[in-house]
Amino acid sequence: MRNLRAVLIEDETMFRQLILLTLGKVKGLSVVGEFGLGKPGLQFCLREKPDMLVVDLMLPDLNGMEIAREVRRASPDTKILVITAHPSERLPADLMALGVNGYVDKTEPIEYVLSAVETVRAGGMFFASKVRAKGGGSLAPLRKPMDVPLTEREQEIAKLVARGQMSKEIAATLNLSVRTVEKHRANIMEKIGVREVASLTRWCIQTGLVDD
Repeated sequence: MRNLRAVLIEDETMFRQLILLTLGKVKGLSVVGEFGLGKPGLQFCLREKPDMLVVDLMLPDLNGMEIAREVRRASPDTKILVITAHPSERLPADLMALGVNGYVDKTEPIEYVLSAVETVRAGGMFFASKVRAKGGGSLAPLRKPMDVPLTEREQEIAKLVARGQMSKEIAATLNLSVRTVEKHRANIMEKIGVREVASLTRWCIQTGLVDD
């Protein structure tokens, strides 16, 4: 995996240092810029086009949503991870509509940032928050279902998981063993680069496999 150039924009000094220490644990990742304000951080990103941006949602001078929008427009390949202390039900859908790859609630363990970076780096999505994600009409599918890298059976199981069914229920519905369903679930998670059901659900909505 090639070296990753990351930029961090976070106004709280102590939390910024904590994230820097966490990012330092990621092999092959280099923080090429760290900023306490949004405007200079955005200017740096527009000029340097980093591989990854980790940005706080609430900054003194500029909203993280605006930064994400501008960076996504100028640098489509940049992975964007938002961190916030103010999650909401609408936030995951709003961020995904902007093309953000994930977000982490600041009240979650700092290890979540590490997991999020690794997941996003691998091409997956990571949405971790204590507020239950809620889809909305502004969330447009970014891919067609036929582009989903899952087999027909895996797509079928992914849909049922996203609709809240447990492995035992899915096994009964599809006339499969629970062990077979669990194996399919593990393969699905690995293929699309997510680690939790909430992220799988958001991925299914984004790809158009299920309605929001």
